[in-house]
Amino acid sequence: MDEIDSGPASSALPQVIVALAKTLGVQSIAEGIEREAQLAGVRALGCDLAQGYLFAVPMPAESIAAALSRH
Repeated sequence: MDEIDSGPASSALPQVIVALAKTLGVQSIAEGIEREAQLAGVRALGCDLAQGYLFAVPMPAESIAAALSRH
């Protein structure tokens, strides 16, 4: 999924995974999102959640509450 924003062929597997998750009634999450184009790509596929450096760098648990309160 590293290059989901590079065209339709690169999104074939993620598209199937998101469709399978929806069929099974579970949420899908895209990991490793680093660019706005990747986020747009997974949103277009109907992915429920996303995480990665675009949103925040990895941090210790005790820092999460402070980071969330800023947003």
